[in-house]
Amino acid sequence: MKRFTRFLWILPGLLLMSQFNPQSSRITDTFFPEKHDLPEVTPALKKQKGFTDYEELNVFLQDLCAKFPNQISLSYIGSTKKGLAIPLVQLKSNSPGPKVRVWMQGGLHGDEPASTEALLYLLHQLLHDPTLTNLLQKIDLAVLPMANIDGYLKQTRNNAENLDLNRDQTKLMATESALFKKAFSAFKPHVALDFHEFRPYRRDFAKMSTFGVTSAYDVMFLYSGNLNVPAYLRTYTQEVFLKPTLAQLDQHKLTHHDYVSTDTYQGEIHFNQGSNNARSSATNFALQNIVSTLVEVRGVGIGRTSFKRRIFTGYLVAQAYLNIAASEGERLLTALEKADASTDNITVSSKKHIYAGKLDFIDLEKTERIALDVTLRDAWQSKATLSRSRPVAYLLEASQSVLVAKIEAYGLQVQRLDTPQAFKVEQYTVQNNQRAAEKYEKMTLQEVTTTLSTLTKTFEAGSFYIPVNQAGSPILFELLEPEAPNSFVSFGVLPTKAGEILPIYRLTP
Repeated sequence: MKRFTRFLWILPGLLLMSQFNPQSSRITDTFFPEKHDLPEVTPALKKQKGFTDYEELNVFLQDLCAKFPNQISLSYIGSTKKGLAIPLVQLKSNSPGPKVRVWMQGGLHGDEPASTEALLYLLHQLLHDPTLTNLLQKIDLAVLPMANIDGYLKQTRNNAENLDLNRDQTKLMATESALFKKAFSAFKPHVALDFHEFRPYRRDFAKMSTFGVTSAYDVMFLYSGNLNVPAYLRTYTQEVFLKPTLAQLDQHKLTHHDYVSTDTYQGEIHFNQGSNNARSSATNFALQNIVSTLVEVRGVGIGRTSFKRRIFTGYLVAQAYLNIAASEGERLLTALEKADASTDNITVSSKKHIYAGKLDFIDLEKTERIALDVTLRDAWQSKATLSRSRPVAYLLEASQSVLVAKIEAYGLQVQRLDTPQAFKVEQYTVQNNQRAAEKYEKMTLQEVTTTLSTLTKTFEAGSFYIPVNQAGSPILFELLEPEAPNSFVSFGVLPTKAGEILPIYRLTP
């Protein structure tokens, strides 16, 4: 009886440990063996337990700045909810000629530590490895290594306000989000990578095969299928940047796939592939007409298992993108100028293509790689369900300074009318408004339908005029078109009701 009672006391701890790291050594050794040759040069690599803490992060960065004062600089872009200064590192050289600006960030989710460590390892190698230092002759690099510091120190996904910073890219409600966006916009990147880790053991996976499965991939890639990202730029990102990177991973026998995640539709498990969702970074960055990729390395929930392998995977992707950006040079800048010159109609809402396909998994009972039939909902094959003509500009009433501040955080130019001025515009009238019963990310979502009517309206002094003909303007369509799934209206940043005229107007040709 005593032994049984002792077992009951121990059982919760065993269950907690098993939830913390469900991966067996057999799975690790067979499919994801550690990279023991990775030099131990970053804080977490130098210790056996835990991850880089905030003090270690700052000491590491300050040490690099002391050793390489002409190549690296450190600044702080603001503070987290709990008051910790957020470091931003920049690497550059004084070499002449135009350079490609590359932005990289990690740790946006606090429980994805290899995303931060891969960027620290990258910084070390760029400054110490003579085969890489020449990259800085053609590249200016900005690195936000630990974006969600408060969450990272607790190893929790969300920030101290319990907000997911990668679901906050349009509404910008979290303390850190506007700081990131302003720093990003000030840097004006041509290429942006957001490093994450994904959970290889999902609840849905336990229901698959005979005894459950786990993800078969070292890394998955998310690049936007949003139809407001010019088709040319979507293709350029995939063909010029992603394909050579995958070849690099193949050389190192690291497995990869387009990003997939599970969801349940009418009781059936479906796999969402890719994203057209402006609330997260991959699409949000791409909608500013830059080459954008979100990198998901296998890692959440498995502690330090395969930690060096995970760091090396992220590092290899980062290095590949830097090499490609450096070699592309003016061709890349020309591609982005072509995207900015797009005059296509805009997509307000779209629908993913749904089809039957196959995905690879690792069978937990057999410890072997298997292919399973699945239903895929593919964002890269989206079709528009609501389109509109591209406006010349949007006009906002003077009362909408909160929305304008968020728009300006993107680096977009907003003009304020000095005197009353009349414009022939389209106005939105809300026909239906369905408000969500439960809050999402502390917001009450709204699903609206509107009608457009044309009128001549005099806008008072202090009203806002936002031209569409400016660099990075596609994000405006996602923010201001009310039916767009991540707009200020849809997210409840601008509450409304049926029969109401919205304080946002379209100036059409």
